[in-house]
Amino acid sequence: MDRELSSLVDSIRRHYDDGCFACGRENPIGLHLDDFGLEDGRVSARFTPRAHYRGAGTTLHGGVAATALDEILVWAGILLEGVMTVTGTIELRYRKPVHVHESIVVSSAVDERRGRRLILSGELSVDGETRVAASGLYLVTADVTELLSANH
Repeated sequence: MDRELSSLVDSIRRHYDDGCFACGRENPIGLHLDDFGLEDGRVSARFTPRAHYRGAGTTLHGGVAATALDEILVWAGILLEGVMTVTGTIELRYRKPVHVHESIVVSSAVDERRGRRLILSGELSVDGETRVAASGLYLVTADVTELLSANH
């Protein structure tokens, strides 16, 4: 991750006390999404789920997959549009099971912006294979620059 991207990710995390369930490093039970990247208009992050995130057997619980995707869609707003958002709607398509021992990459992009509304899409993949796809409407709540400058 380049320094500017790393600095922005760290600033957002600190603003929220680094306690976010999905990306916070200080949340002891969180997903700990990390290794954020930006390439070709897409945001990505990685995580390896722990065994207690399982559903049946060793399969990752669908709600955990949904949480990871919801989070990376929000990060698309942050890193590509410079805005904080909240979820308006999210639609998921579960294509193939994910197992808790697999290393996961989640990625997302901004498909469209109309004022305060962002249409976002993303995917959860293992070894380059999409296992879960997501799309949703996200609503802008704040400008990232204004949010972070209010702290200083």
